Amino acid sequence: MLRLLALVFALWLPAVLASADSSAPWGRAKTVEKTYSRQKVVYDVSVKTVAQLANVLDRASYLSALNDADPFDSKIVIVLHGDEIGFFAIRNYAKYKDLMTRAQSLTVGGIVDIRMCRVAARRRGIEPQDIHGFVNVVPMADAEIIDLQKQGFAYMQ
Repeated sequence: MLRLLALVFALWLPAVLASADSSAPWGRAKTVEKTYSRQKVVYDVSVKTVAQLANVLDRASYLSALNDADPFDSKIVIVLHGDEIGFFAIRNYAKYKDLMTRAQSLTVGGIVDIRMCRVAARRRGIEPQDIHGFVNVVPMADAEIIDLQKQGFAYMQ
């Protein structure tokens, strides 16, 4: 029996080594196709750059598409409480026009909701009337995120 196993191994090993790519010794990744159930997600956002916020918006947009953009079965809430708050100030519209257009477009249809921490905004000298109308200003980001989690929203950062 041991000889049989040694023979099988001796025949198998050269075939494996011949097909192996030295730069990919474990082979190549395989794509898994799957459908996701409808999801409720809250993104906890505190970023410093336009690129970082654009990345969050892209992720939310892609997740919405994976959920068939169905406002009855899925919901994505983006809670802002960092330096990105300044991007949403009306006084900065000319500077961040493309980013704001992208953010606003995600809120059309009600699947993505953008909420901003009033405490964090005030620390930056920004009041609710200084923010674009597609954003909802909530009392506190932490309390909002906790409340959403109690409602069954999955937490994302």
